[in-house]
Amino acid sequence: MNSGIDLQGTFIKSLTDLGLSDGTAKALWMPLPMILMLIGATVGVLVCVWLERKISAAAQQRIGPEFIGAFGLLAPVADGLKLVFKEDIVPGKADPWLFTLGPIIVVLPVFLSYLIVPFGQNIVITNVGMGVFLWIALSSIQPIGLLMAGYASNNKYSLLGGLRAAAQSISYEIPLALSVLAIAMMSNSLSTVDIVNQQSGYGILGWNIWRQPVGFLIFWIAALAECERLPFDLPEAEEELVAGYQTEYSGMKFALFYLSSYVNLVLSALLVSVLYLGGWDFPFPINTIASLLGVSETNPVLQVVTAGVGITMTVLKAYFLVFIAILLRWTVPRVRIDQLLDLGWKFLLPVGLVNLLLTAALKLAFPVAFGG
Repeated sequence: MNSGIDLQGTFIKSLTDLGLSDGTAKALWMPLPMILMLIGATVGVLVCVWLERKISAAAQQRIGPEFIGAFGLLAPVADGLKLVFKEDIVPGKADPWLFTLGPIIVVLPVFLSYLIVPFGQNIVITNVGMGVFLWIALSSIQPIGLLMAGYASNNKYSLLGGLRAAAQSISYEIPLALSVLAIAMMSNSLSTVDIVNQQSGYGILGWNIWRQPVGFLIFWIAALAECERLPFDLPEAEEELVAGYQTEYSGMKFALFYLSSYVNLVLSALLVSVLYLGGWDFPFPINTIASLLGVSETNPVLQVVTAGVGITMTVLKAYFLVFIAILLRWTVPRVRIDQLLDLGWKFLLPVGLVNLLLTAALKLAFPVAFGG
C-alpha cells in the first residue's frame, strides 16, 4: 500500500540535515500540527457559517449575503468581530467561576478531538489505538459544561436547557457507541487510520457504508443530536427556552458556544467520512491507476499527489455531509423533547443492538467481506 508522504519524517529529516539534533527537530515539529489544527478548525467554522447563510437563503428563495466581501464571504468574519467587541456581561446573582468555566469546558474537548482525525496515511496529529472512543469520551464531557453554564446563570430557562443537553447526550451516546463498535468489529481496530486502511484497495466499493448502512444512519442521526442541530436543538429551543443555557451569555463567552457548535458539526462530518466513506480514499484506487500508467508506488510525485488527493477527498466528503446537515435544519421541523428521547431510547438503541449482533454474525459467516 502506498503510505503517502510522511510530513513528520520529512520535516525532522530536513532539520537534522541542517545540523539540529533529533530531539530539537521533534520539539519544533510538535506545536506545528496543533497550530494547523486550530487554524483549520476555525476556517472550517467560517466556511460553515457562510454555507449556513447561503443554503438557508436558497432553501427559502432568498439571495443571502452578497455585498460583505465577494459572494458575502466576509459575513462570518463580521459576525466574529461583532462578538469579540460586544460587552461581556455576568448576571448579578450568577456564579462567576462556573459561568466562565462552562463555555471553556464545552469548547476544549471539541478541539482536542481533532487530534485523531486522519487526512492521509501519515497526515494525522496522533494515531491513537483507541481513537474513535477517545472522541466519544471527550464528547461526553461537553454536556457537563452545558449543565454548568445553565446552573451558573441563575436562570430557570438556562437550567432547563442544561438539563435537556445532558439528557439528550446520554440518550444518543449509547446508539452512537454501538454503531462505532460495529465498525471496530469489522476493522479489528479502533484506530481511525486502521479503519480507513480496512476500507481501501477497492475504491468506492470497499467503503463501510455498503456493509453498514443502518450503522451509518444511526451514527449520523446520533451525531446531529450530539451537535444539537435541528431537528434536535431542544436545549436551546427559542420558542420555549428563550435560547436555553445560552440565555445569559454575551460577547466571547456566547461566541465559544457558537464556535463549539460548528466545530463539532465539522468534526462529526469528518468522522462519518473516516468511518463510513473511506476517509482519504479516492473512489477509484490510485495505486491501481498508477500501476496501469507504470508509475512506481515509491515515486515522490505520486506520494505528493496521493497526499493532496487524500486531504481533498476527506474534506469534500465532510462538507457534503455538512451540506446535508444544513439542508435538514431548514427543511425538517423541530421534534418535541418526548419524541427526542423516544427516538434515542426506544428506536435507535434497539436497532443499534440488532445491527451489532448482525454484524457479528456476518463477520463469522463471511469473514472476507466483514473483516474476519
